Order: sequence, then C-alpha cells, then structure tokens
Amino acid sequence: MGIALWLAAAGIAVLAARLIPFLKLRLRWELAGLIPYTFILGAIANALDFGGWREPDWRAGVFVLIGSFALIGLQRLLFFRQPRPLDA
Repeated sequence: MGIALWLAAAGIAVLAARLIPFLKLRLRWELAGLIPYTFILGAIANALDFGGWREPDWRAGVFVLIGSFALIGLQRLLFFRQPRPLDA
C-alpha cells in the first residue's frame, strides 16, 4: 500500500508537469527517470519513519511528490536546448 502511494504521488507530479509547457520532455523520458527515483525517495521516507512499504502515510506521499517535482525540474534543466535564432 505504501508503494502504491509513492507511485501515485509520482504520477501526480508527472501529470502536473505535463501542464507546464516550459521545456516539455517526452513522457517516456520523464517516467524512465522518475520511476526508479520514486522507489529511492520512498526508501528514504521509510528510513525517516514516514510510513513503510505496506502502510501508507501522507508524509511519505508529500516527500515523494516534492522529490518528483525536483527531479522533473532537474531533468528539464539538464536537457535544456537553446532555441535557434530565426533566420532573417
């Protein structure tokens, strides 16, 4: 149940990031980086005693949600490409 909460929080972050048009990456790239990171954040939340693997806790969900937003922002910054100037 706790893992499902972590994945739901990451899914909310992906859906919210889809609404922000700035530097949209392909969805599969965002998910490919986010799914393993979600489990890492969930394990950290578990170590901080924010619930567990089987017990959902709102603090773990918020922790994973904020961390997911941070990762999506970092991905978009790392893959930033300068737009080419318009040909005159």
